[in-house]
Amino acid sequence: MSGTDAFAIPSEVKLATKGGRTESRLARWLLEHRVQPPVGPEAPEAHARPQPWWKVMCLTGVDYFSTLSYLPAIAAMAAGALSPLATLLIVALTLFGMLPMYRRIAQESPHGQGSVAMLEDLLPFWRGKVFVLVLLGFVATSWIITITLSSADATVHMLENPYLRDVLHGQAVPTTVVLLLILGAVFLLGFTEAVAVAIPLVVVFLVLNAVVIASGVARVLSDPAVLEGWTGQLASRGGIGDIVGPALLAFPLLVLGLSGFETGVSMMPLIASEGRTPGERLASRVRNTRKLLTTAALIMSVYLIGSSLITTVLIPAEKFEPGGEANGRALAYLAHQQFGDTFGTVYDISSILILWFAGASAMAGLINIVPRYLPSYGMAPEWGRAVRPVVLVYTAVSILITIAFDADVNAQAGAYATGILAMMVSGAVAVTVSAHRRRERGATFAFALLTLILLYALIENIIEKPDGLAISASFILGIVVISLVSRVARTTELRADVIRFDETARRFITESLEYDGALNLIANRRQAGDVREYAEKEADQRGRNAVPGTADVLFLEIDIIDPSDFAGVLEVKGVQVNSHRVLRAQAPAAPNAIAAILLALRDATGVLPHAYFEWSEGNPLVHLMRYLLLGRGDTAPVVREILREQEHDPARRPRIHVG
Repeated sequence: MSGTDAFAIPSEVKLATKGGRTESRLARWLLEHRVQPPVGPEAPEAHARPQPWWKVMCLTGVDYFSTLSYLPAIAAMAAGALSPLATLLIVALTLFGMLPMYRRIAQESPHGQGSVAMLEDLLPFWRGKVFVLVLLGFVATSWIITITLSSADATVHMLENPYLRDVLHGQAVPTTVVLLLILGAVFLLGFTEAVAVAIPLVVVFLVLNAVVIASGVARVLSDPAVLEGWTGQLASRGGIGDIVGPALLAFPLLVLGLSGFETGVSMMPLIASEGRTPGERLASRVRNTRKLLTTAALIMSVYLIGSSLITTVLIPAEKFEPGGEANGRALAYLAHQQFGDTFGTVYDISSILILWFAGASAMAGLINIVPRYLPSYGMAPEWGRAVRPVVLVYTAVSILITIAFDADVNAQAGAYATGILAMMVSGAVAVTVSAHRRRERGATFAFALLTLILLYALIENIIEKPDGLAISASFILGIVVISLVSRVARTTELRADVIRFDETARRFITESLEYDGALNLIANRRQAGDVREYAEKEADQRGRNAVPGTADVLFLEIDIIDPSDFAGVLEVKGVQVNSHRVLRAQAPAAPNAIAAILLALRDATGVLPHAYFEWSEGNPLVHLMRYLLLGRGDTAPVVREILREQEHDPARRPRIHVG
């Protein structure tokens, strides 16, 4: 064959899976759907079939809209007669703060990683990875507690129903665990099934709430005395400062009504798009996500204002106290009062179902964001990309938390608020930095102000409920520990399954095979990169190692880029330095890249390559730490161990020589 017309190796080599082991039917089913890391506009989303934006809105809405079940009661407890004013502040924050913020996040993070991806590049090296792990800790706190708290709140509504009160008395924990198991089972079936369940739940819940709110508004308008009683309470408070001040103090407790935005962005990869090119489809996905966010915000704003007004005006204050009939379920109380127990029970069932399935929104968010980071960082097993195994893990964790907190909604509220507010603060910081980098002064000021508002709410929540920060810290610590253990456990993986050779590299390999039918590669850590360096290295290796005297040799060099990264496609380039030919690649770790290239050469050419190394001076333990943190150490033994792990047949392993 000619060295220019045909090559002995293709431009791209895909490595076979380790050991060639066959998977069981159960394993194939568990690993069937995987979340792919986003790489450019053509990033695949093989784990789910995309859905129209309004259907995905229903899945995010089971979390967002379900807050109507408890938020009016929280507002009444926190602000009393000022509840509608405090709610107006939340609506203003929703429409003029959170909505613009998350519309921008959707634009700048179109693969659904949200503010985490926008902040990831602020800190380089390992600091960036640790920063992301901390953010993911708050994400996990927020969404795992959303799953457990929502299911526990659904159980509370069941226990308060007059028809179920006696049957389920004292069975809060078992009931909540059953709800969690059913939720996990839905996601094991698939994302499409989860969307199919969410749509009727959201539609029915919004219709029933519209009936209750419309009826309540009609009562208020038909009885001027009721409205006058409320306005009289406001007038008795004194000046404007006496009204606005308490409303501002109650504001942090109501920020939980904004919990649906982050999950909306996280599910961007599941939103259907149109276009002929990948770029057009990506732009279409961003537009559809913005439609989702805007529509959900407008719907929720109308419902919040209406529900806050009627519950404050029509329900006596003592009913909101702990043990009161309206505590945590103000609209449900009005549904029973205005339409009787039959309609009220229908409303309760709808509330129970949407609260139970509110965890589905959080589960979908966890599935779509966490696997995009931890496996890519080497900080979770590769099966952590598969949807079904992570659903089982999240369900198990949710059950353990439910048992630990005795299915108590109030005990989990602090962690829920801390996680959500931390995510919102990170989003506000991300868009502020983005606007500043683009020299958008007005946007920078507005988003900085939003950051301060959300930071105030977060600090107030931590002061009020410090246990929430402790629980979040536990999640963060757990993620960091598991991530580090996984990173160490995955040290002998190839870290790359695709090796690409440029034309010069392919020509070098072909010429070497044509010369003597063998591939002899000398591993070199480049210093000056001049002729003298390669000449001395070749003479040294021919003297120390068993390099045949007449053998043709190639040099193999790995330039370390960011060793805190884990995996990626290996691009091998050919470089000519006088008469010396070099195969050069960039990778996070030298031994893994060398092993992957040797296996790719073997698979593509059918020839076992021989690689020649020299021993490194120094303590082996120090070299091990340097390898884990910096991507290099005593390279030869690590390369040999990676090859041993990847190829179980010794006769098929590339040969490693050390002198």
